[in-house]
Amino acid sequence: MKPIIGITSFDEQVQGYHSINNNYVNAVFAAGGIPISIPTIKNEEDYEAYINIIDGLIFSGGIDISPLRYGENPLKEIKRISTIRDEYELGLFDKAYKKKLPILGICRGLQLMNVYLGGSLFQDVNNQLAGSLGHCPEYITIEEDYHPINLRKGTRFHDLFNKDKINVNSYHHQGINRLGENLQVAALADDGLVEAVEAADDRFMIGVQFHPEALLKRRPEFLKIFEGLVMAAKDNR
Repeated sequence: MKPIIGITSFDEQVQGYHSINNNYVNAVFAAGGIPISIPTIKNEEDYEAYINIIDGLIFSGGIDISPLRYGENPLKEIKRISTIRDEYELGLFDKAYKKKLPILGICRGLQLMNVYLGGSLFQDVNNQLAGSLGHCPEYITIEEDYHPINLRKGTRFHDLFNKDKINVNSYHHQGINRLGENLQVAALADDGLVEAVEAADDRFMIGVQFHPEALLKRRPEFLKIFEGLVMAAKDNR
């Protein structure tokens, strides 16, 4: 049986449905996994139920994590938060992390990973990171290459691509400031912003600040990230 990969979804309270971008679903299918969407969880026993069903887990992109989660007051650039989503995903991450379930965090997912592990975020990269280059362009689609990132040799992330530099999209205004525990930097933008992290121990846990699932439409090499997750999920059974 193919590995089952859970993908976190977002409760769109105004429209009354749980949403997830179909790019995540397509990426998991293409990588050889079976994707399932995980709705907002409120009960402790339900976290365990989902963790026992899945073999790997993707924390999807989305709105900002509340700065209160890392001990800061919000800046005016914080436009949308959901404490409900924060609680749900941090609770799910807690169970998955303690079980050493293979994890991939994408954009917000990387930020959530870092906050759970005691790190902090730039609430707005372009205002808070000295010498910041372009991030989150207003009129460029998410499928476009936007800037290069530098992959660190000796990391699992570098091994996936076997390249020192790749071009990625940029669809975020936040990023890692203080790095969380048990994380190591796997890639940096030219301005020093962290663009990928991974576990410092031997578990499969990768976080990327860009959106590989959207790049797949034009750049099949980004399937390697999802193939890595699916393979780790298969091996972890």
